[in-house]
Amino acid sequence: MTDDDTTDESTTDKPNTTDESNVVSGWQGRYYEDFTVGDVYKHPFGRTITETDDVWLTNITMNLNPMHFNEAYAAETEFGERLVNGLVVIATAVGMSVIDISMNATANLGYDDVRHHAPVFHGDTLFVESEVVSKRELESRDHVGIVTTKLRAYNQDDELVLSLERTPMVQKRSHAQPSAAQPPGWPTGIGTQPSSEGEE
Repeated sequence: MTDDDTTDESTTDKPNTTDESNVVSGWQGRYYEDFTVGDVYKHPFGRTITETDDVWLTNITMNLNPMHFNEAYAAETEFGERLVNGLVVIATAVGMSVIDISMNATANLGYDDVRHHAPVFHGDTLFVESEVVSKRELESRDHVGIVTTKLRAYNQDDELVLSLERTPMVQKRSHAQPSAAQPPGWPTGIGTQPSSEGEE
């Protein structure tokens, strides 16, 4: 066998079945049963809002307020510089909460009591948490429940910049039956599969 005929096992294709103990569940998000009124979830990772984030979304959505894209104009205002578009702040903060609140939601039913408490500037970093305000079952749909949370976003100086309530309709675990082999967002049969029927 020549050097050209050798096989590096690290680069060969691996089988798509394995012993079930090797297929381990990662974070699959909360289901309706997992929410407890009064609990607060601090969502992982801060997110720095860049000028690119702000200008792109402002232009895409045709927000014509010059506070967001005209530095000369903004320099003459009380803030002395451009402000991040409030909808960029909302979209980013809500997106940061999805991993804990609505990864398994079937719909967002509403956003209420939205308040911008302080301006956000390019280079500010958002940190977001959510508090469970209420939850309730639905008579018309036994596979989901309604959860209302209060979202709070802070900047790097611990200044509250945004608060809002949002209400997603969240799947019940008993209906979704999540598994290690098919986590949220994965179609059936993709990737490594357990070799027996006993996989949880």
